[in-house]
Amino acid sequence: MPPGARCKALADWLLTTDPHQRMRMAMAGFSSLMMTVSAIIVVSLTLAGYGRKDWALWWGLFTGMGLMVVLVLIRSGWSQRLRDPALTQFQIRYALVCNATGYILLGQARGITPVILSMILMFGIFGMSKRQLAANMVFALVLFGAAIGIVAWLDEPGRMPGLEAANAVMIMLVLLGSTFIAIRLQEIRKRLTQQKLALTRAVEQIRHLATHDELTGLVNRRRMTELMEAEWQRCERNGRPLILALLDLDLFKHINDTQGHAVGDQVLQTFALTVQAALRSTDVLARWGGEEFVLMLYDTDPACVLPLLDRVRSSVQAQETPAAGRALHVTVSIGLAIGHAGENVEQLLERADEALYQAKASGRNRVVLHGAAPDPTGTESSSPPMEPKEIWPEI
Repeated sequence: MPPGARCKALADWLLTTDPHQRMRMAMAGFSSLMMTVSAIIVVSLTLAGYGRKDWALWWGLFTGMGLMVVLVLIRSGWSQRLRDPALTQFQIRYALVCNATGYILLGQARGITPVILSMILMFGIFGMSKRQLAANMVFALVLFGAAIGIVAWLDEPGRMPGLEAANAVMIMLVLLGSTFIAIRLQEIRKRLTQQKLALTRAVEQIRHLATHDELTGLVNRRRMTELMEAEWQRCERNGRPLILALLDLDLFKHINDTQGHAVGDQVLQTFALTVQAALRSTDVLARWGGEEFVLMLYDTDPACVLPLLDRVRSSVQAQETPAAGRALHVTVSIGLAIGHAGENVEQLLERADEALYQAKASGRNRVVLHGAAPDPTGTESSSPPMEPKEIWPEI
C-alpha cells in the first residue's frame, strides 16, 4: 500500500469518515494536544522544584485521563446522543479545573497560568452562546477565586503576596478580555450572517427577475427559449413530439385604449392566473411579449391537446376582471403546433404563429391546430366565436 494510502487509512480510522465526526475529532485532538503540552510544562516545572512535587504526577494523570475520555466518547459516537456532540462545554470546564489545580501546584511559576487559561478560552469561546459564555466566565471566576484562596491559606514558604496579587489581576484580565472579545465576535458573526442572508435573498430575487416576467410572474421569453430548447432535445431522444401553443388576448389594444394601461395590466395578471389554474403543474406558460403568451405541454398525448386548450379558452372566457366597477370579460385565440421529426423550435413556433393568425382571421376566441382541415363552420375549437360587444359590454 502506498504511503499516502496508509496515511489516509490511518486518518479514517482515527477520525472516522463522517465529515461532522472528523471535524469534532480534529478539534478535540487539537485541544487535547494543547492541554498535553501545557500539562507537560506544569509537571516539568513542579519536578524542577517550582511547585508541589507530591501532587504533580497525580495531576498529570488526572489531566491525561480526562482528555482520553473525551476522545473516546466522541470517536465512539456516544456523544452524538447529547445536545453538544463535540463536548465543547465539558472540555472547557474540565480544562479550567485542570488549570486552576495547576495554579495551586505551580508555586512561583504560577505566572504561566494566565497564558494557559487564554489558550483554553480562545479554543472554545467562538462557538458559545452568550448564556454559555456567561456561565463559563462565572465558573472560571469562582474556580480561580477558590484556587487563589487555597494558595493564600496554604501560605507556602517563599510565597510573595505581591506576585500572587499580580497573577490574580492577570487572570481577571484574561477572563474579562476573553469575554469582551467573544461578545464582539458573536456580534460580528451575527451581522455577517444577516448580511449573507440578505445577499442570498437579493441574488435569488435577481435570478428570479432575470427569468420571470415582473408583471405576471410567468417565465419570461429568454428563460422560455432555454426550456423549449431543452425539451426539444429530450423529445428528440425519446421520439415524442414537442407541443407548443401561442395564446393571444383578443382585442387587447382596445382594452388599453378605452380602459387604460392599469386595467390592461390587471387583465394580463388575471389571464395568467386563469390559464395556469386550467393547466397541469408540468406545463409551462410564458409571457412572450405584450399580450402574447407561449405554452409548452410536457409529455402530452397529441389527441388530448385540443380538449386541454379548449378548456383553457373556456376558462379565460368565463373569467371576470373588475374594471371601473364593472366586470370585464376577455377571450383568447390559440394557435397550436405539434412538432415533426427534424423540426426545430423556431420552425415549430412559426407554425404555431400561423395557426394563431388563422384563429384570429376566423373570428377569434378559438383554438386552431396547424395543418388541420378547415372546419365548415369556421372554427377548429368546440365553441363559436363571440362578438366584441358580448365580450366587453358597454365599451
